[in-house]
Amino acid sequence: MNHVLSTHLFANHRLSTVWFDRIQDAGIGAVEIFCARQHFDYTNRAQIAEVAAWFRDSEMQLHSLHSPMYTDDVWGRSGPHAVITITEVVKPKRIAMVDEIKRALEVAESIPFRYMVQHIGVGEEEYDDHKVEAAFNALDELSSFARQRGVEILLENIPNALSSAQRLVDFLAQTHLKLGFCFDIGHANMNEGVEAAWNIMGSRVRSTHLHDNDGKSDQHLFPFLSEGGTIDWKKAMGLLRSHPEQYPLLLELKEVPEFGPHPFDKAEEIFERLESL
Repeated sequence: MNHVLSTHLFANHRLSTVWFDRIQDAGIGAVEIFCARQHFDYTNRAQIAEVAAWFRDSEMQLHSLHSPMYTDDVWGRSGPHAVITITEVVKPKRIAMVDEIKRALEVAESIPFRYMVQHIGVGEEEYDDHKVEAAFNALDELSSFARQRGVEILLENIPNALSSAQRLVDFLAQTHLKLGFCFDIGHANMNEGVEAAWNIMGSRVRSTHLHDNDGKSDQHLFPFLSEGGTIDWKKAMGLLRSHPEQYPLLLELKEVPEFGPHPFDKAEEIFERLESL
């Protein structure tokens, strides 16, 4: 299976081409760029041009972008106004948020990529029919905007009442949007369980987010290497191998001091151990 690394691993650092060199040197063939202003500012033409030039001269691929979650550069700590959510029921506010996501999609005009990973709502958000309608209106517009740039939007299962595996399937059935899924195994482990979520989502999965946790907190631990992980990776790989040409193995990890500032060899070790199961 193809191996992809999310730049979420070093999202607190500015994304420069040096990071891509190190990822490529570790033998990883593709990346997902995490859209966070302090990391990859999708409105900064100079940074986009720098990254675009690197990809033009490299064999490494840009597999996907993760849609922005905040408009600030401090993970939303500047206040509630900085949170980007397509479930916003106040139309003018939702339009502004959709426009922000469009700016990230416009990166495809300079750096081609296949998928944009999108959340419905934020962590622990409650279910509400009005929020579902808001999400539909936003995604209907965004999916059209994305297709014009050769990009497909993937919905990610996240730990809230709008984005469980079953809620996502029901959402697509209700709205008739032709979208695929990004299967986040760590989020499934916190919710209905990995196997249960996979059995619901599997046929529509087009990408993955692989990381571990204790089943309660969204820790983005290194599989095998971090303490406290609870996912049965042998069983998980049995599920993922059911459609091996449909998606890559994509690690979405969180930076930890014990693995140093450039833990790309650790990521490649994880890929090797997953493949060996």
